Amino acid sequence: QVQLVESGGGLVQAGGSLRLSCAASGATFSAIDWYRQAPGKQRELVAGITSGGTTKYGDSVKGRFTISRDDAENAVQLQRVSLQMNSLKPEDTAVYFCHGRDTNFWGQGTQVTVSS
Repeated sequence: QVQLVESGGGLVQAGGSLRLSCAASGATFSAIDWYRQAPGKQRELVAGITSGGTTKYGDSVKGRFTISRDDAENAVQLQRVSLQMNSLKPEDTAVYFCHGRDTNFWGQGTQVTVSS
């Protein structure tokens, strides 16, 4: 059974930091993306990383968020990634999901709430 499990969400004040983790089991991925969805809004891409280390970011988080892989250096594909979120803003409040790119596998999400 393939699972993606997010952890690390919580409540933080504006300007603070959080680190989210995504751990996959039952499969490995060539790329893993983080998405978020705020109430009443569409799900949007936050950041993504490939097994080769290529990263991409949504415009609203560039310069503040960093995605990285946590697997062993010799791992060919991805199972664990992290998302370091700095300088958090109230508008970053959302449920954050990790997703195996080009697959139907999603995590259950973790809530991030940034208070002003």
